[in-house]
Amino acid sequence: MQLWQQFPKLKVPQLSSQQLTRWLRPSSLKRFVSLFLIGVSMSVAISSCSGPGADTSSSSSGGSSAAGAKGNVELTLVSFAVTRAAHEKIIPQFVEQWKKEHNQNVSFNQSYGGSGSQTRAVIDGLEADVVHLALALDTKKIEKAGLIQPGWEQESPEDGIVSKSVAAIVTREGNPKGIKTWEDLAKPGVSVITANPKTSGGARWNFLALWGSVTKTGADETKALDLTTKVIKNAPILPRDAREASDVFFKQGQGDALINYENEMILAGQNGEKLPYVVPDVNISIDNPIAVVDKNVDKHGTREVAEAFVKFLYTPEAQREFANVGFRPVDPTVAKEVESKFPKVKTLFTVKDLGGWDEIQSKFFEDGAVFDKIQAKA
Repeated sequence: MQLWQQFPKLKVPQLSSQQLTRWLRPSSLKRFVSLFLIGVSMSVAISSCSGPGADTSSSSSGGSSAAGAKGNVELTLVSFAVTRAAHEKIIPQFVEQWKKEHNQNVSFNQSYGGSGSQTRAVIDGLEADVVHLALALDTKKIEKAGLIQPGWEQESPEDGIVSKSVAAIVTREGNPKGIKTWEDLAKPGVSVITANPKTSGGARWNFLALWGSVTKTGADETKALDLTTKVIKNAPILPRDAREASDVFFKQGQGDALINYENEMILAGQNGEKLPYVVPDVNISIDNPIAVVDKNVDKHGTREVAEAFVKFLYTPEAQREFANVGFRPVDPTVAKEVESKFPKVKTLFTVKDLGGWDEIQSKFFEDGAVFDKIQAKA
């Protein structure tokens, strides 16, 4: 008998293109070689102990897999606050599907809060398996901390963007100042509430909506600087984050207008708070990314389930749940189904249109950059 005939037949898993890309990375390749050598050693041991008539191969049926033999699995999802309503509907659907297909129970630890604070928590040790954050800049911070491998954007559809919104302007009842456009926020006598983009990820979207409303409609950056400077001058206070800004506007009664997310206004309306707001027809696509936290899933042994959950978030079922709580879906079919629920935006631009997050951060929000210069004039 040839030497190779003495080894049990090995079943080779079918890898997706994303999984293959990961295994080809140097660190993963080393891990593969190590696991292969361990597997060969174990095969030799089993073969010698089982005798010539033993069958050491495993089989599965009814959609179960080797993962099912591992018992229950637990995932930690860390997300920004307003996604809670959607995830609480989506997670049970995923758990049911995974159980049916893999005969394995999945439970979730869930953490919700401001995107910036959630980002810091993960970097500081909150062992998230999956992060769903308000902006890719936060995800990139986790990447730079060594927890997420570069290239995460290409591992999911839509460059890793799983939910979307646009900026909205909330007004007082009856809109007494007649605010309909970004330019209206720059008028004398209009008091604007927005968070500080130096400390708030959401406020960065607000600032970029103002800036892009000028540069993406044919005007130059001089006029964009003029508009944003006037709006910041009209802001009596720049709260630390979007939640504080909402408290200043609603609870303290300050301001004639509040810049916020459209999805927050829709969700508030569903909860019985009918808030008057307008969606300017020149607007920014507020894109929220999803990513697997590589270091943590490898530590926890949860990569397969985490990647499956991320994939599930792009299904029509999950996208409908996002749409139900005010997010604009990324799935084209679902977007068509719900288009009547959302005001049309004539000119919609993206972060990429403004140069990407690295350029934006350096140009506008670093110390001494455009926003600091605006504040110095305000």
